[in-house]
Amino acid sequence: MENLTVIIAYGFGLFLLYLIARLLLVPVRILVRLLYNGVIGGVLLWLVNLVGGFFSIMIPINPITALTAGFLGVPGIVLLLLLQYLLQ
Repeated sequence: MENLTVIIAYGFGLFLLYLIARLLLVPVRILVRLLYNGVIGGVLLWLVNLVGGFFSIMIPINPITALTAGFLGVPGIVLLLLLQYLLQ
């Protein structure tokens, strides 16, 4: 009888450990995705300004454009280019 109690407690502890790990893993995935988009967006923003200098296309780097490129990644750069084209 005592062994059964230990086995049930061990199983319950493993189940709680699984739930805690699951709850902590979801925010890490979101953070990694935001970090990935931020790096890709920053590099693309830099490349657009580097290559766009030859074609007189520049996106000023300020907090708004950096956040847009960072959160949205490639679609954010396309959005910024479209806004730059429409506002000129």
